[in-house]
Parts: sequence; structure tokens; C-alpha cells
Amino acid sequence: LTQLCGSPQHQGVVLHARPLGFADEGLLDNVIGRNQCLLLVLDQITDAHNFGACLRTAVAMGVDAVICPKHHAASLTPTVAKVSVGAAEMMPIVSVTNLARTLTRIKDAGVFVFGTALNETAKPIHAADLTGKTALIMGSEGEGMRRLTTESCDELVYIPMSGNEHGNLQSLNVSV
Repeated sequence: LTQLCGSPQHQGVVLHARPLGFADEGLLDNVIGRNQCLLLVLDQITDAHNFGACLRTAVAMGVDAVICPKHHAASLTPTVAKVSVGAAEMMPIVSVTNLARTLTRIKDAGVFVFGTALNETAKPIHAADLTGKTALIMGSEGEGMRRLTTESCDELVYIPMSGNEHGNLQSLNVSV
């Protein structure tokens, strides 16, 4: 088994399967055409572990589709598949060439776009109305959302850090 899979970490099973693939961009038309939808937009998440964890959380939270840019972002690697614990196979993941153009497209379809940011204009996420057609954007691990992505947002939100009297923790990791 070790020889077949090229790794000693096979747990007694080897399976030959086709690689994971991204969903067709046309799928977004079906999702945003509904009365309600929840989209997760990942703006340049580069760490495979974070990407996999985001997919797992997206499935748990009832997200209808995940959108990410084609460039400067983690791909659907075996690490992503393993960390997502099956979520990568359950969740439609759409990889787009131009994220700003895609955000304009979904906004034109009536999707309200929330971006996550730590600045004075952002409001606590519990004060936001996340019903109806909604997209939530999470920015990259180090820099957060890019400028054009931020400008595409209808509103900025943040997750308050309770129990942070000393101010060491400004935010959760993107995967959380």
C-alpha cells in the first residue's frame, strides 16, 4: 500500500480517484437567482490549511458556494482535501479570473456584499443583517482584502473579540 500511494500515511486504504476540480462559473447564476443565498468569497487565501478549514466551515454554516480568485490563491490540493474533511467535495468552489468583476455581477443580481475588516467603518457582525442574498468576503491571511475588493463591499463588518482586555488579539485567523 505504501508503494501504491507513495506515502506511509495510507491508513490501510488506497483509492485512485480523479482530482478535485473547480465548479463552472455558470453555477453562480443558479445560486444568485434564488430568493436566498449565502456566498463565501475568499480573497487571496494562499495557505492550503486555511483554505481547507474555510471550506469545512462553509459547509457547516450552509454556504451555497465559495468564490475565490484563480491567481494568488490556494488551489485544490490533497492538503486542502484532507483539511476540509470531505467539504471540498460537497461545496461548489468557483475560481474566477477577475474577482472585482464577479462581485459587481453578484451585486447586480441583488446580493448584498459584506467584507470583513478591522477599521473604524466596520460594524460588529452581529449587528449585520445576513438574511436574503448575502456574500461574506474574507481577506488574505496577512493583508486582508485588497483595495478593489474592499471598494466592492456594501458594508464592512468585524467579529468582536470578547475577553480581549489586553488587546493582543485583534481578530480570528481566516480559517476560524
